[in-house]
Amino acid sequence: MTAERTFSPDDPHAAPHVGGVPYSIERRTFARIPCLVERPSVPVRALLIAYHGAGAAKEGKLGVYSALTAQGVAIVIPDAPLHGERTLSQPGLNHREFVWESARRSVAEAEAFFTVLQDEFGKLPIFVVGSSMGGYVALALARSEKRVRGAAALITSGVWQEPEVNAPGTRAFLEAQRPLTHTEGYAPTPLLLLSGEIDPVFPLSAHHVPTAAALKRAYEAAGCTEHFSEKVYPGVEHYTSQKMRDDVVTWTLALLSP
Repeated sequence: MTAERTFSPDDPHAAPHVGGVPYSIERRTFARIPCLVERPSVPVRALLIAYHGAGAAKEGKLGVYSALTAQGVAIVIPDAPLHGERTLSQPGLNHREFVWESARRSVAEAEAFFTVLQDEFGKLPIFVVGSSMGGYVALALARSEKRVRGAAALITSGVWQEPEVNAPGTRAFLEAQRPLTHTEGYAPTPLLLLSGEIDPVFPLSAHHVPTAAALKRAYEAAGCTEHFSEKVYPGVEHYTSQKMRDDVVTWTLALLSP
């Protein structure tokens, strides 16, 4: 509708915008996955797929990375398996198994998901960002999905020591994909690891420090240390902070620069 109308430059249409550049919000389904899309009004030159954390839903990430739309980056926010519109009771799974089963399914469905997204938007660069449980997904996709141009893993861990996870398929996923012990395949994909200094869920010394050390060694061995970055945010607990968000935006745009 709005494409068929003109608006006064002195009092333009009231719509979502970034710095005066409008974008639209759509609810779409891709590969049977319900998503929210923040679609730029300018030509789309890349996709950022934002994966949310456990117990959350796609709506919670709406607007977080929208600054990128003014630069031609479409934001795609899927509901994780077993969450949001995909909520499904899983009797027999404990809480940690539930979290990891959701992450496992996100990774398993990514190949078809990315293919349908590229059918919709074209074969554009794909970036992934994930927080907490979504960070598990981002770490796994950085290693396994070669269409990922860059991955940002926030408030998460690559240690993946989960004694409460015993469901066979989920346990097999953990053992096969654990970043701490399976660093092969990450380099040269650009990877950003961001953590809160006082995160009570993932204490730095037990999670960020060993994860960053293992990944740094892998990128050094591959001769591309510039493709791995890590940062700790003072005073930040277990949440995606505004400075983390800003750094993801800056990092994404830097990777898109000629």
